[in-house]
Amino acid sequence: MSKGKILFISQEISPYLPSTHPSDMGRKIPQAMQEKGFEVRTFMPRYGVINERRNQLHEVIRLSGMNLVIDDNDHPLIIKVASLQPSRMQVYFIDSDDYFHRSASTAPGLETESSPEENDERAMFFARGVLETVKKLRWEPAVVQCSGWITSLAPLYLKRLFADDPSFRAAKVVLALGNDTLSQPFDPRFKEKLKMEGFADEDLSPLTDEAAGTKELVSLALRYADAVVQSAADVDETLIQLAKESGKPFLAFPDNDFAAYADFYTSVLG
Repeated sequence: MSKGKILFISQEISPYLPSTHPSDMGRKIPQAMQEKGFEVRTFMPRYGVINERRNQLHEVIRLSGMNLVIDDNDHPLIIKVASLQPSRMQVYFIDSDDYFHRSASTAPGLETESSPEENDERAMFFARGVLETVKKLRWEPAVVQCSGWITSLAPLYLKRLFADDPSFRAAKVVLALGNDTLSQPFDPRFKEKLKMEGFADEDLSPLTDEAAGTKELVSLALRYADAVVQSAADVDETLIQLAKESGKPFLAFPDNDFAAYADFYTSVLG
């Protein structure tokens, strides 16, 4: 019997990207939760370095076709899917020719894109793309875990723009605090672009009018998260302190103790 539904929004998942601690955990945690009786869906960006033929990605026509407006520009949303073997866990990919197809051939992350000044828009597009797709799936997650800086806007979107949507109004948000950091801040117009999405100044209070970096993004995500899990051993102590000072339930780095993750998600659900 299913213990509940968990939506994993991840920056990277192996084997679609090279094996690193974040990409391995992006695969292992959802698979372990599926084995423990949770119903799981997981999403990541479809970076340009991901070989579609080798990884057997295919477009989901019924989920694609929407346009998302970011900074007054239309961007087509394409959804692709693949299946991880032997678990048969489905991985959904948010695809965009505008945002995710300019990675350097030797590295997978967004920091290698040819236009890092667009990283704020990539994060906006990815967060909205995931949530709009889950709505189309008519799937109602009990827990949403966000892993990686590109997912840092998902808690804001969930608790503000999608707060009354039947798919998400009961969802608890878990922020996975990792060791990934931005090498340069977001575009100085980042806050202005978010306000064009419909957010108010009060919604964005952790942000200043200066360019936002890793600390500001974590602060914004913490405001809207219901709980925090430390997802790497070497997380910046400043970020850990921010998480603890937030007063949200906090799980120290459990490494490969997947029972601890399962117990934590269950406790967050109350």
